[in-house]
Amino acid sequence: MLVHAGVAAVWLGAMAYSLLVVQPRAERFLGDPQEYEQFAATIAAGARWKVLAMMAALAVSGAGLAWAAIAEDGSPSPGWATLVAVKVALLAASLALFWYVSWRLWPRRLFALPEELPAVKRRFTVVALALTATVAANFALGVLAAHG
Repeated sequence: MLVHAGVAAVWLGAMAYSLLVVQPRAERFLGDPQEYEQFAATIAAGARWKVLAMMAALAVSGAGLAWAAIAEDGSPSPGWATLVAVKVALLAASLALFWYVSWRLWPRRLFALPEELPAVKRRFTVVALALTATVAANFALGVLAAHG
């Protein structure tokens, strides 16, 4: 339980901190849009593999927790089973959004012309907020499943 909740908390905290603190402040501090884009690309370099590792850790530890709960209780309640099924769906949605950001939006952002960049950044922000929402919902459902 500790590994699953810890990894989820780290992921959610890192995303929220990046979106709400680091990115806006860096953009204001640097001023120049091109300089900010270089900064953002530098910060993001190599991060996709760390996030995928966190997702794998969540999936494996979550499966282990579900298996242990089923083995201990015999037959889980329909409500608990539904929570776990929704958590699985949310993790799949997070993976799909992350794939889209990593392998579609980042290349568009890196190679965008200056006039294309604002639209690409808006889409990036919308998808990042959706991803953060799926991770937050999954975290909340994990707390409910553990105590419900």
